[in-house]
Amino acid sequence: MKVDAVVLAGAPNTGQLQEVRSEKWEAEIPISGRPMVNYVIEALHSSSCVGEIIVVAPAEIKDLLVPQARWVEAGNSLTENIFRAMDALEKKNNILFVTSDVPFIHAEVIDDFVNRCGELKGEIFYPITSKEATEKQYPETARTYFTLKEGSFTGGNILLATPQAVINSRWVMDEVFSRRKKPWKLIRMLGFLFIVKFLTKQLSLRELEQRASEILGHSGVIIISPYPELSNDIDKPSDLQLAEKTIAAVQDKEA
Repeated sequence: MKVDAVVLAGAPNTGQLQEVRSEKWEAEIPISGRPMVNYVIEALHSSSCVGEIIVVAPAEIKDLLVPQARWVEAGNSLTENIFRAMDALEKKNNILFVTSDVPFIHAEVIDDFVNRCGELKGEIFYPITSKEATEKQYPETARTYFTLKEGSFTGGNILLATPQAVINSRWVMDEVFSRRKKPWKLIRMLGFLFIVKFLTKQLSLRELEQRASEILGHSGVIIISPYPELSNDIDKPSDLQLAEKTIAAVQDKEA
């Protein structure tokens, strides 16, 4: 499956990271001397599954971006940024949305997710990774997990969808993306019965898929990815410290 990619890089640095970094935009915060968004762009560029790459970012950081992506100026909200990117694409391929704060991501991770999606029928695909896999690879990280019948998981920072599914789901896109790291807020969107099942740890992945599909009006599929890189975003000082340490070690090994 060939997909086009959109990197969402318009988030202001107004969260916990501002305690240790003064940059105005999260995407421009350096890790091992490079803006974190560039790690994401280059991973997408190296993927055998990705065609065109759009990066939606403020004009102030345009000159910091590597040339492998086409720049689109960011707007005032996540939803606006998604649809500014949509307007710039031909919409012939499915679209892979990626946040700019996952610098651990690499081509193998992206190819695996896209290929898994290509083997299944669906219109919207979302990855989750298990607590066990995450803690094994990144024992120092602190993530938010949710528990289903199948185990404990954390949500990913990418999403693959058909162009039509994105267009038709505009009303809910901002809520889903903004709540992706807050499982309780996402579950609240599903209704009372699902809240009860979630609280009693009786909610299954299949039930979650079915209810999400009903809400979105398009078939949704949850992919259990073996790659915690999809979920390890940089949103607090300890994450940034881990990224500096991990990426520096990789660069030293490659040197």
